[in-house]
Order: sequence, then structure tokens, then C-alpha cells
Amino acid sequence: MPDPDRPDEVAGTVTLWSHERAGEQIAEIGWMVLPAYQGRGFAKAAVRALLARAARDRRWGPVHAFPSTGNGPSNGICRSVGFRLLGEEDTEFAGRVFRTNHWVIDPPT
Repeated sequence: MPDPDRPDEVAGTVTLWSHERAGEQIAEIGWMVLPAYQGRGFAKAAVRALLARAARDRRWGPVHAFPSTGNGPSNGICRSVGFRLLGEEDTEFAGRVFRTNHWVIDPPT
């Protein structure tokens, strides 16, 4: 929420979920910022806040992110908050295959 006094106004979303990927259970984080709010630091702040909560909860383990290789802002967020780049790979999302960077971070560290 850009303004805590206006909880009906949201800039986007950030979420952390657990799912199976290549036969392994993983935690994945993803985010989306509405165009009017992009470039203002909301995504980075939200990602940091969610990772801090994951560290406090100590139930998620390593957290993975898979932004498109061409998504400079999202890859920049991963880099700036401490994710480690594992490499590029093809990732299926919503019935489409995307070329993504595979990032991982261990929130408790």
C-alpha cells in the first residue's frame, strides 16, 4: 500500500508460495507492480519485507525467483536484495514457456 491511510489503494502484489518443481518442493516468490507505481521502489520494499517475514517464520527454506531474462527491473531487485543467480532456464507459466533467470536466497541468512 503506497499510503497506509488509504488501504484501498494498492500498488501491486508480492507473494510467496510452495509448490513442486522438477520433483522437488520449493518456495517461490513473485511480484507484480501496476504501471502507475513502477519505478518508485515499492516492489523492492515489498520483497524485502516478505523475505524478512520468511526469515522470522523459518518455515520456507531457500526462496527461488524466476523473472524473465529480459525483465531488467525484476532481475535488479533479485540482485539488490541478495539473491544468488543460478543461471538461465526455460520456465512454464500460465501455459507459456519463458526464458528466465533462476535466482535463490536463503532468508534466514
